[in-house]
Amino acid sequence: MRGQTPRELALLAKGHAYALGFDLVGITALGPAETAPAFEAWVEAGRAGTMAYLERGAAKRHDTRLPLPGTTHAIVVGMDYGGKEPSGPVARYARGDDYHDVMESRLRELHRRLEGDAGRTVPGKPYVDTGPLLERDLARRAGLGWFGKNTNLINPQRGSFFFLGALVVDVALATDAPFEADRCGTCTRCIEACPTQAITAPRELDARRCISYLTIELREEIPVELRQSIGDLVYGCDICQEVCPWNQRFARILPEGSPFAARDVIAGKDARTLARELLAMSQEEFSAAFKGSPMKRAKLRGLKRNAVVVLGNVGTAEDVDVLTRALNDDEPLVREHAAWALVRLGIR
Repeated sequence: MRGQTPRELALLAKGHAYALGFDLVGITALGPAETAPAFEAWVEAGRAGTMAYLERGAAKRHDTRLPLPGTTHAIVVGMDYGGKEPSGPVARYARGDDYHDVMESRLRELHRRLEGDAGRTVPGKPYVDTGPLLERDLARRAGLGWFGKNTNLINPQRGSFFFLGALVVDVALATDAPFEADRCGTCTRCIEACPTQAITAPRELDARRCISYLTIELREEIPVELRQSIGDLVYGCDICQEVCPWNQRFARILPEGSPFAARDVIAGKDARTLARELLAMSQEEFSAAFKGSPMKRAKLRGLKRNAVVVLGNVGTAEDVDVLTRALNDDEPLVREHAAWALVRLGIR
């Protein structure tokens, strides 16, 4: 029996990927990463803020063959997380299960099925924000979209509300044409809509001003001059995506049973309600409610810090008691932000 050709293997791999629930699939050969020099310059300029982990494996980011030596191709996938879901205090991507776990598990199954089609062991590894691999670079090369002015990858049929992942493998696969067009045109809605002016120029982001960075990655005090601009956002921000015409036209609702559907602790809650509940949580309650959630990344202290900032922005006199109790929180970080919030509400 003859072996499968690279074209046949590519078609089978794409079929498996769609069957496993991925919404976008493209294939590219591994090699030099076009955006690596720009990424390195961005980190060196300090725009990554306190995300020191981005400096690890810098040399490997320059060539996508280096994270797993011997691999030759990447199957790049996108998985939608529901851009048509209602806006709220938690960014859409973080309301359900952790996408790292969901996508890695499915990429491992894709790997297993590819080995079955190839009739041999295929060296490979899945990556979902888990290594020195620029998935966005690979995705453009695999034909999945272009870099929008807000720096997100935009697909012409789905917008940008999707996760990216890649399975790198040592097997010959037919590749897709890279996406060469820039379809943002003269639109600058994302730049103009950013509350903190984090998009400093088309396709240039200063993470230190980004609400997602401030409410998720930053472990320290949120700069005072940026707190008011956070508004009612407890965790993450979707604003630059919400205003994008490609999302307004092509974003999708989540299918029933999606692992990214909002869990009960978040679903349907406004910012004040969620903030008050977070401030009342013990560590044990937090761990139980957010098990398997990407929101665990900020830890309870970070979410309480965000919660008091939100109450300082959108709270009422009814929230003074909650903020006053927060002045006695075990975490100095929470206490300092609670004092700021009370001043914002006119309580001195």
